[in-house]
Amino acid sequence: MQPNTLLDALLDEAGISHAGLAAHVNRAGRARGLALRYEHTAVARWLKGQRPRGQVPDLICEVLGARLRRPVTLDDVGLGVAGDAAVPHGTPLSGFVERATALWRSDEQQRPHLLGARAVTGTPAVMPVWEWENPPEDADVSRDGHTSVSMSDIDMLRAARAHYELMYRKAGGVATRTRVVGFLNAETAPLLRGAYNDTLGRQLHRAAGGLVAVAGICAYDSDAHGLAQRYFHQALRLAKASGDRGLGAYVIALLVNQSLFMGEYRQAVAFAEAALRAAGQQITPALAADLHAMQAKAYAHLGDAAAALRCIHRAESEAVRIRPGCEPDETGYVQPGLVNVQVAEALLSLGDLPGARENAAAAVRTPAHDRGRVHRLAILSQIQLRQGEAERAARTAVEMAERARGMESQRLRDRLRLVREHLVASGCGDADEAAELIDAALRVPL
Repeated sequence: MQPNTLLDALLDEAGISHAGLAAHVNRAGRARGLALRYEHTAVARWLKGQRPRGQVPDLICEVLGARLRRPVTLDDVGLGVAGDAAVPHGTPLSGFVERATALWRSDEQQRPHLLGARAVTGTPAVMPVWEWENPPEDADVSRDGHTSVSMSDIDMLRAARAHYELMYRKAGGVATRTRVVGFLNAETAPLLRGAYNDTLGRQLHRAAGGLVAVAGICAYDSDAHGLAQRYFHQALRLAKASGDRGLGAYVIALLVNQSLFMGEYRQAVAFAEAALRAAGQQITPALAADLHAMQAKAYAHLGDAAAALRCIHRAESEAVRIRPGCEPDETGYVQPGLVNVQVAEALLSLGDLPGARENAAAAVRTPAHDRGRVHRLAILSQIQLRQGEAERAARTAVEMAERARGMESQRLRDRLRLVREHLVASGCGDADEAAELIDAALRVPL
């Protein structure tokens, strides 16, 4: 089940508590001859995605419509599709915008049913990618709202994306998420509801898509995987509205990375194939290199060494074609050495320790921002331990722990814990210093 953010947003707008809605629904039910005994716990279940039975969805619309003094439909409260509060196939762009902004509002208010939602798998996970890749396209994305959108507004969104991406790299997703979500609510939502022609609207949706993708990255880094996935799906829909296939392929790369983390390796391979196929000439060498490298990791986990090595070769071939200054802002994360560390992870899964060591060492020798360097050092330390070089692994871990200072990231914490566990198990004398540094970092709650 997906959290019903539309109902949550309307409750907030109407100023009705969970207990208040339950009482109003019970009262409206009695007027229809129904003996209902709902309490606040039932409303909490509805917000988590459970669909109420019988006439209750209509009663909810009746209650909220009377409170807000306007008609409220089943789609407005997220109950238009039985058993699923997610965006149905074929929702018009205007309806998508309302659903997206409702999610942002619930996220900013830190609704627990939203933050704790699990990522969907199977068909619900695949459909947004399929819809991005296949017709129909948006023929006209213009909108007639109250506020006129200008090019300076779009420039502001682009600057914000760059700002929050840099903040994420320096401080981590936990610290950055509330800031970017606040910006989406305060600045981005009014613009998407504003007035713009088709040409300006496509640029607006592209800029908004890049920003929403950063919100998804921060949610992923905060261990809120269901929320991250919904942000990525939103970014994919915005990319489709923009007509920029390259942006869509970038968003799918984020979904591939999340699929790898969740152990959905076949899905990771399929998503990467979809991005490479559908983006065509709009895909850049940097993004192609990353997608092939992640496919290599997926194939390695599946035990298909031949396919993994083919993908490694493709990733390396694309990496040498990367030209600084010729890539869109979003693919700036594909820095020199990134493909090396991805290849190192794939080879490590295949049991090729010398090859993994060579690539990990090359990645560490290449300059990178602190977040990327922590990841590279963690992989190198793990490989050094596997090769029996415990003291060298401990020194690498010390540098890793020092680089991680000041970052609030659940993903980096997971890496620190894993390295600490392996170091302590090695029994190496130098492991104590690294373990103490890691313990100090983990002692501060996120």
